Amino acid sequence: MAAANSSPGVFLREATQRKLRRFSELRGKPVAAGEFWDIVAITAADEKQELAYKLQLSEKLKKKELPLGVQYHVFVDPAGAKIGNGGSTLCALRCLEKLYGDKWNSFTILLIHSGGYSQRLPNASALGKIFTALPFGNPIYQMLELKLAMYIDFPSHMNPGILVTCADDIELYSIGKSEFIRFDKPGFTALAHPSSLTVGTTHGVFVLEPFNCLEYRDLEYRCCHRFLHKPSIEKMHQFDAVCRPGNVSQQNFAESDTTSLKLDPEYVYTDSLFYMDHKSAKKLLAFYESIGTLNCEIDAYGDFLQALGPGATVEYTRNTSHVTKEESELVDMRQRIFHLLKGTSLNVVVLNNSKFYHIGTTEEYLFHLTSDSSLKSELGLQSVAFSILPAIPECSGNTSCIIQSILDSRCSVSPGSVVEYSRLGPNVSVGENCIISGAYVITTAVVPAYSFMCSLSLKMNGHLKYSTMAFGVQDKLKKNVKILSNIKSLQFFGVCFLSCLDIWNLKVTEELFSGDKTCLSLWNARIFPVCCSLSDSVTTSLKMLHAVQNKSMFSLSNYTLLSVEEMLVYKDVEDMITYREQIFLEITLNRKQSDLETS
Repeated sequence: MAAANSSPGVFLREATQRKLRRFSELRGKPVAAGEFWDIVAITAADEKQELAYKLQLSEKLKKKELPLGVQYHVFVDPAGAKIGNGGSTLCALRCLEKLYGDKWNSFTILLIHSGGYSQRLPNASALGKIFTALPFGNPIYQMLELKLAMYIDFPSHMNPGILVTCADDIELYSIGKSEFIRFDKPGFTALAHPSSLTVGTTHGVFVLEPFNCLEYRDLEYRCCHRFLHKPSIEKMHQFDAVCRPGNVSQQNFAESDTTSLKLDPEYVYTDSLFYMDHKSAKKLLAFYESIGTLNCEIDAYGDFLQALGPGATVEYTRNTSHVTKEESELVDMRQRIFHLLKGTSLNVVVLNNSKFYHIGTTEEYLFHLTSDSSLKSELGLQSVAFSILPAIPECSGNTSCIIQSILDSRCSVSPGSVVEYSRLGPNVSVGENCIISGAYVITTAVVPAYSFMCSLSLKMNGHLKYSTMAFGVQDKLKKNVKILSNIKSLQFFGVCFLSCLDIWNLKVTEELFSGDKTCLSLWNARIFPVCCSLSDSVTTSLKMLHAVQNKSMFSLSNYTLLSVEEMLVYKDVEDMITYREQIFLEITLNRKQSDLETS
């Protein structure tokens, strides 16, 4: 338990650094039985994503960036209707059964959901959210390594079963040195973090059974009466989910990701990851086998956890307010899951000195990597991580963030911007709050503030091509309209999309959009030029942005144009990985030469 005169933030930082050191020791080495996960599985939405994930895992194992002697798998969702992360969980259980038969009933398994297309953070769309780079480590850590590091203590204190987590969040926690988080109870066990009521409206919230202990503890094992999924503040009060510190000093609580609990006399416990024992997993698998094909989106949190605990009721199954697409069979499927899991216990591991970070949007990504001093301190994030570039002065509050990139000494990157896996030449100027990914710019270029640019390699008719998606970092790629006459409500870089089409000399027809013609959005708008070289691709898309910004004509009518949706179909994963590897080798050689010169 934390000493009264010590800061929870210090304990959190020390605990996090200890886990990182322990994982670093295991990288590239065979692990002993029970020391690490038996299986690490990542979900993928389609076969293209599956291939991308398998290639990246193979590269990581080859370069000894992951512990060895572990089974790493990628499980792809079946073709057809979207099935959500709950459906992906059921599909993964079937894959485990096919691969291992009865053997998997003795395994500890980490299941990471990474099957989305990352429309709110498109630089993760091509290669996956779980392979998002972070600015620390050598080689650079990606979200996968960070997940494995933060969960390093779990497998040795876990009964056979499955830990379910998402690819775009980070859970940090501190507990007593002699304490461990145990996943050894029947049913489901979930981690819980103290959060403001506002944060609770966008998460799952636990209604805990009464607890007699008055002493503040970093780690508490509690029973959950019922689980609320993204409840209103009114509902939190109605179901007694709201806690008040009472005699517990509020300074004991670490600051939340978005709101400091020190300022709020009321708080709730919100969810992150959860564990299910093997018996519960087998029950879900038998159910999945019995239904045949799943045709609706199931939420592993909203639809599994809301069925648990003695206070669970069937009402939630008819609430579709948080559902992206309401299928006719969704309510029936939810009710069947409710009756299947009803009576199963939901155990809660309360982590009072913990933080939950979400890095799933451009705004969150920029904030946490450039401005958030807390996460920077806790993880040891760097402003310059494994890169070659001139010294960039640190500004008070926020700075730029450069990850595995090569920048000329005369290049400038403004505060609040992130550059990853890129080469920028001498006359390149990047404005503030930009995201630049996979780019190569050798000509004079000015990237406007708040620009998002991500370059992809494409394989089209057997030929290598390139295209660079370019937006404003605050553009809503998921926002859609049903008919062409309504596309004026879409905005590109803060400008009416219809005006942008005029500037680019593009006609408003159904052919302007790929895929579903009743779901028209920036995501499936065919506006991005296909080019023969990476540098041409970046400069051409940059001209698009400048034309919109300056309200000057730049015709795209003579280019082959793709939507982001189509780019992901044509993406050449091998070439993108090769480009990153070339940058890696050049930086490594540069560092060796520098070491020789200074020795």
